[in-house]
Amino acid sequence: MTRHRLDPLPHLVTDVFDPSRPPVLTVRPGDEVEVRALDSGGFLERLPAGGGDAPRMFASRRGHCLAGPVAVEGARPGDVLAVHVRSVRTAGWGWTVAGTPTPLNERLGATDPVRVLWEVDDAAGTAVDEDGFEVRTAPFLGVLGTTLAEPGEHSTVPPRPGTGGNVDCRSLVAGSTVFLPVEVDGALLCVGDGHAAQGDGEVCGTAVECGTTSVLGLDLVADPVLPGVHAVTPHERLTFGFDADLGAATDAALGAMLTWLSALHDLPRTRALALASACVDLRVTQVANRTWGVHAALPHDALRRRR
Repeated sequence: MTRHRLDPLPHLVTDVFDPSRPPVLTVRPGDEVEVRALDSGGFLERLPAGGGDAPRMFASRRGHCLAGPVAVEGARPGDVLAVHVRSVRTAGWGWTVAGTPTPLNERLGATDPVRVLWEVDDAAGTAVDEDGFEVRTAPFLGVLGTTLAEPGEHSTVPPRPGTGGNVDCRSLVAGSTVFLPVEVDGALLCVGDGHAAQGDGEVCGTAVECGTTSVLGLDLVADPVLPGVHAVTPHERLTFGFDADLGAATDAALGAMLTWLSALHDLPRTRALALASACVDLRVTQVANRTWGVHAALPHDALRRRR
C-alpha cells in the first residue's frame, strides 16, 4: 500500500466533472490518498468578519472546488469503487450562507442574505459562530463522486445515481465506506466540499462549509451486491435515491435497501419490505442541490436473527 498526497494547487483541482480531463494522480487499488481540499467556495484565505471577501481558487464559481480527478488502475465501466474514509479533519474555521433566492427559501420567507462565520475546534468537537451559538461537529466530505461517461463538462452541484458526487450525507464520517459506480476507465474520482456540521437536509443550501484534510483508501469491488451508490458507516448501512421528484428519490433509496436486505438474509422482496418497515429509517439527505436526496438507513444492530 502506498500513501499519496494531494494539495489544493491550481493544477490539482477541478470545478467540474469531465471525462476528458486527465487525472492529476493515478493510484493502485489498496492505496491511500491524503487529500487537503479547500472549502466548497475555493477560498484561499480565511473569510474576514464583517462581510468581506477573500481570494478564490477559481475566478468564477460554477461548481465546488474539488481535488482530482484521481484515477484508479484497473477500474473499468461497470465496476464499483470503494472509498474508505479513514479520517477527516477541518481547517479550523467555516462559513454558512443563507437567504439565496431559491424557490424553497422564497416559500420559507427567508431571502435576506446572511453569512455566518464559525470557529471549529476538532478536538472539542464543536463549532461556535460570531454570536456564540455552538453546534456539535462531525466532519465529512459533501462531494465524493466518480466521473460521468457522457462527454463534456458536468456540474458538481446535483448528486447523481450513477456516480454520486454532491451527496451531502452527514452520516459519511470517518470510518465509513462509500461505494460508487464506475462509468469511465480509471473511475476519475473527485472529492471535496467539506462540512464540519450539517443536519439532514442541509436546509439553507450550505452547511458549516470548511476546508478539510482527509485520508481516503481506494479499492475496487469485484461483485457488489448493489450496483448503485451505497455506503456502510460506523453505525448503519445506507442506500440512496436522487431525483427531481421526492417520491422517485424515495422509491430508489428504499428499493435499493430491499435488494440489500434480500441478499443479506436470502429473503423474498416482500418479506424484506416487512422487515424494513420495522427497522429501516428514511431520511431526506438534502434539499439544496436541484435534486432531492433521500437515504434509507439500516442500523447495524437493528435486525438480528435468532438461531
